[in-house]
Amino acid sequence: MKAAPPKRKFWVIPFSIHATRGLLRDERSRRKTMNVILVLTIAMLAVGVTVLREWLDPHEHRLRFILFWLACAWGTITTLLLAIFDLLRVRAQARASQKAIREQFSGEPEASHSMEPRE
Repeated sequence: MKAAPPKRKFWVIPFSIHATRGLLRDERSRRKTMNVILVLTIAMLAVGVTVLREWLDPHEHRLRFILFWLACAWGTITTLLLAIFDLLRVRAQARASQKAIREQFSGEPEASHSMEPRE
């Protein structure tokens, strides 16, 4: 009789890397994630300034105050980085589309930009 194959353990790091790659490659998922994180961060900001003001008093609860506002900063920075990445991807796609259109209408592939001076 054959022994059962060993059970594969679920590793968080490989899963996180794979999920991040998928998120960065799929435009729709990336934009949904940006929106969700942005809404959550704005909600945290509003609640932290109003409802949780006493609970987050920096003089009485330093650690709570620091962790809460670090979480808000993390959400803001994550959204900002995803937005910059999305902007760069859109610009790269636009350049590729322009190049394809030029090649289609000129009938020959466009030469890559060389360092030779123009006359």
